[in-house]
Amino acid sequence: MNEPIRIAQVIGKWIGGGVESVVMNYYRNIDKDKFQFDFICDEDSTSIPYEEIEALGGKVILIPPYQKLLKYHRELKNVLIKNNYQIVHSHINTLSLFSLCAAKSAKIPVRIAHSHSTTNKKEKKKNLLKQALRPFSKVFATHYICCSEFAGKWLFGEKEYKKGTVYILNNAIDVEKFTYNENTRKNIRDNLDIKQDTLVIGHIGRFVEQKNHIFLIDIFSEIHKKYKDSILILVGQGPLEELIKKKVTDLNLQNSVKFLGQRSDVNELYQAFDIFVLPSLYEGLPVVGVEAQISGLPCFLSSDMTRETKIIEQTKFIDLDKKPVEWAEIIITDFKNNKNDRISISSIAQNSRFNIKSEVQKLEKYYKVLYEEI
Repeated sequence: MNEPIRIAQVIGKWIGGGVESVVMNYYRNIDKDKFQFDFICDEDSTSIPYEEIEALGGKVILIPPYQKLLKYHRELKNVLIKNNYQIVHSHINTLSLFSLCAAKSAKIPVRIAHSHSTTNKKEKKKNLLKQALRPFSKVFATHYICCSEFAGKWLFGEKEYKKGTVYILNNAIDVEKFTYNENTRKNIRDNLDIKQDTLVIGHIGRFVEQKNHIFLIDIFSEIHKKYKDSILILVGQGPLEELIKKKVTDLNLQNSVKFLGQRSDVNELYQAFDIFVLPSLYEGLPVVGVEAQISGLPCFLSSDMTRETKIIEQTKFIDLDKKPVEWAEIIITDFKNNKNDRISISSIAQNSRFNIKSEVQKLEKYYKVLYEEI
């Protein structure tokens, strides 16, 4: 009874995305005398922070990816039985059908399906699988969690959501870590060889279709026509990176777009930005949007994501049906008219529902209730 409750966190492919960031934020802050996380990841994952997880007392367990379905099911079931988990928390959206099927076969009493995302009709290939699996999202789950009302209704259905059986767990962050700091801004700009008065547009996200980088480059191209001394900073990695670099070169913007790759200092990079743009095709509730707002940045987000993302008044939603030049005009006009006090905005944003210090206590209570019900 003196041992912490070990919870199996099914992550899927760990590739340095927002879901992994959210789970790690909770793991860093949870009371480890009471709860411990073991991370079950696909063996072709690329960015697992082994050292940090092990230093915090957790384990990383690699299994075959779900594409090798029979092997995936067999090995995951064996792992769950061997480690005698009582709670399995699956973070792979519609694919949780497969992980929780294995969990039920292993007779795990608490099986949580967590909705982190939604979909968009423009992602045709991905859509087919998502829509095919979505009706089965509740088949093997005993409990449901979502990052937003939008994500909850999308995966589990409006009827289920209205019944009050879907628990909202906010994509919380360490707000103190992202609070705006003028000295950090200066230092980061110096390190990146960017003048202090240069207009810097920032974006953080994997190079995948969902994040809509092609459209983002077109938006920046229009902004750059008006602000020659402007720079776009792209943070992240992914399969479409080379395609995006070619797009930048084709538009002759290679001297004005910086590709910084995967970074561990994103909290400091936000300080160097003037504006944050996220024209995603869809999001459950983007953690980068939360981080940017806590950093006091005016944010321009696609209207295809939930309004629950909005923390500060300076955040604007723009329709993806609008052309890049229209996005640029809205961004430029707002920038000219609103010389915002980032210190004040950042301070206001800290007092939001996205503070990990308070949110992690809610998760602890949630896990405790589920464990006591077994």
